[in-house]
Amino acid sequence: QVHLVESGGRSVQTGDSLRLSCAASGTTSRSDTMGWFRQVPGSEREFVAALHRGSAPYYSNSVKGRFTISRDSAKSTVYLQMNSLKPEDTANYYCASGARIITSSVGRRASYDYWGQGTQVTVSS
Repeated sequence: QVHLVESGGRSVQTGDSLRLSCAASGTTSRSDTMGWFRQVPGSEREFVAALHRGSAPYYSNSVKGRFTISRDSAKSTVYLQMNSLKPEDTANYYCASGARIITSSVGRRASYDYWGQGTQVTVSS
């Protein structure tokens, strides 16, 4: 069992930066792949970024070049650095983990075994 807790979400202005954190506890050895998704009420949860342990990251086209996912294995924490934020980035951001997920499946919600409760990011124009 893996327990994930997100933090760092708040209200910001367009163009601001924000860093989200996701602290993992429990059987973190089962968290080879860590990902971030986001969801707006009434819409499906969409993929944002993912990182395999020891591999290059993956990003959705909508955030590529603005967001950076990173991992501190010693702290069992994954981060999402978000720069140049836009109003369309407003969403509840969720952290997820799973055993090593094949590249073609990192963007699929069903590939992940564990989820956090989410942290709200609001970007005002």
